[in-house]
Formats: sequence, C-alpha cells, structure tokens
Amino acid sequence: MGIGYRQHGKKNWEYRIRYNDPLSGKNKEMSKRGFETKPQARFAAQEMEKQLLNNYESATDTTLLKDFLQEWLQDYKRDVVRKNTYELHSRNIEKQIKPYFQQILLKKVKPVMYQKFLNHLFDQGYSKRTREIIHGTMFNAMEKALHLNRIERNPCTGATIKGNYQKKDVSFIDSSDIPLFLQEAYYYGYIYWIFFKVMIETGMRKGEAAALQWNDIDLKHNTIVIKKTLDFQASEDDDLFGDPKTFNSNRKITIRSSLANELHFHLKQQNQNKVAVNELYHHDLGLVLCRKDGNYLPKSSLYNAFSKILKNSNLPSLPIHSLRHTHAVLLMESGNEMKYIQERLGHGSIQITSDVYSHISKKIDTQSMNRFENYMNNIST
Repeated sequence: MGIGYRQHGKKNWEYRIRYNDPLSGKNKEMSKRGFETKPQARFAAQEMEKQLLNNYESATDTTLLKDFLQEWLQDYKRDVVRKNTYELHSRNIEKQIKPYFQQILLKKVKPVMYQKFLNHLFDQGYSKRTREIIHGTMFNAMEKALHLNRIERNPCTGATIKGNYQKKDVSFIDSSDIPLFLQEAYYYGYIYWIFFKVMIETGMRKGEAAALQWNDIDLKHNTIVIKKTLDFQASEDDDLFGDPKTFNSNRKITIRSSLANELHFHLKQQNQNKVAVNELYHHDLGLVLCRKDGNYLPKSSLYNAFSKILKNSNLPSLPIHSLRHTHAVLLMESGNEMKYIQERLGHGSIQITSDVYSHISKKIDTQSMNRFENYMNNIST
C-alpha cells in the first residue's frame, strides 16, 4: 500500500492511496482532494489507510443508505418477521427515513446527523411513541450493517428521543356503571358480553382479545398468554395473526377465578356450536372470542355493538379502547402499584403508564388521603 500527495492550487491538497483489493486481487487507487494543507491531507490519508486495513468493507463501500435499507428489508426481514411488522418497517423507511437522508452514503450517517433526524421528527409534530417506532426501524437496520462490517459503529446508539408523551384525556367506564354496561351487553348478544368482559378484566387491546386462542389460556392456573394481535384487514387466514403492538406487549397475566369459570362455560358453549355447525366451523383458527361458526368478529361489528350497548346504558360515546383504560383504572382503584399495572398492560416503561394515568392517580390519591384524614379525625375525637 502506497500514499502520494499532490497540490492542485493554493489550499487544495490531494492524497492518493494505492492498495490491493483482497476480494479481486487487483490493484486499485483511492483519492480525495480539497485539503488546505499537506499535513491535513496526510492525516486524512493515514486514517483512510487504517480503515482499509482494519475494515476494508466499510472503507470501500459506496452503498447509499436508502439502498441498504431496501436490502435489509428484502434479505433480513421479509419472511422472517410477521407481515404487519414488515409493513411497519417498510412504511417508516419510505415515509420518514428515505425522504430525510435522500442520497447520503450508508457509512456517512453519523450520530450527530441521526440526532438531527430525530429532532426533525419532533419538530414535525410526531408523537414520542411514533418516533420511538421509527427509531426502532433505523436502529435495527444499522445494527445489521454493523454486524456485516458495512459501518464502524451504529450511529443510532445513544440517541435521545426528546419530549414527553402528549397527554390525552383518558376515557373509561366508571366502576359504578360497569354492571349496567355488562347487563346491556348480555342482552345485546352473549358473544359481545364475553368479549367486552374479557377486555375489562384483562386490559387487552381489542386486537389482542380477538386473536386469543384456547391454547393461550390455562384455565387450571387462571393465566392468559398474550403474544399476538388480529389483523382485521387480513385477506387470508395466513395473515390473520400478527405481532403485538410492541415487544413488551408479549406478556402473561393472571385472571380472576370468576372469569376463568365464565371462560370454561364459554368453552362448553363453543363446543356445542362446533357440533351444530360441523364441518363449516373454523376449527383451524381456534379462537376464543368469535362468531358461532368460529370465525373472527369483524371490527365493524364490534364497534357497532359497543356503540349501541353504551347508548342502551345511557353512557356517553366512547372508543372500544376505553375498556383497556377501564381495566387500568380498576387496578388503580383497588390499590395496585403502577409497576404492576405497567407490566399487566404491556407498556414499554413505567413512564408511559404514569404519563397516561397520572391525573387519575392524583384523583385516587386525593380520595385516599380524604379517607385517611377522616379516619384520623375519628381517632382523635
């Protein structure tokens, strides 16, 4: 390996490195100009020489970031992760990452530049959760590039996702209204009653509840494993089940004995449906909360039923997701710690749980202190 220097004018030095390509065995040359002094050119040449010796792939790689991301999707994610996860990565790359970095080389993405990208997303008004998901795509892709010796370090490591979660009003059914709601749900239709009751008692998202299969439930030990979600838009049964919302959404929860008993009765009812429907029953799906023929409940049916049940109960209009919040509030009202609630709901961190339910927590705190004060006053008198 040899290095030469040439001056092309005032403050315009160039270095040229002659080296042997270990892959092809051919002699090649690499050059760069624009240095103000010869010592600057010498320092840059020595750094490049080190890269050629220590990480030849990275030093000679001219791949664009956008091309590597496409390669990462096709070679390392397609047919490896679930369909909805693949589509999420693809959407993040096409909608946010590619438009920002455009024609930059893979090896030129540096930590400062990546941090500016995250800050740009913040300035564009993306929620913290959305930015975390986009960051997850980029971080995973760069980890693969690092593993392949295409880059020297992951530029996403140590990045800061600034800003708190945007606090929204949390809607839920008051504990005093739950008996009426469930009564109206039972009148409306048994399957909707058991579906919505499971959500209230477990805090599952509607997709998680819809994807629940009997092999996820242990009625002997009163536990449920939550490890997938149902894609209501799937056109084929093979695409029906997808990954849960986040890694932390994979969880195992305990249920009350009363709910386990109701699920046991529900299983008997379902077995009767299997006999009645016979070969038309969707045995392959093995769903718990489903139609009489074993097929999944459409999202529109769930929305319509939920809306009508609320109306029949003289309760305000709410999204189905409010049943998840209802479960969290019930846990808080019964005195459970925030850490337990976080793990039961499958939140990524206790900070998310605290941010979402902070105002409810303060309300319960005040009620508890009022009870304590009344109790102490009674002791003192």
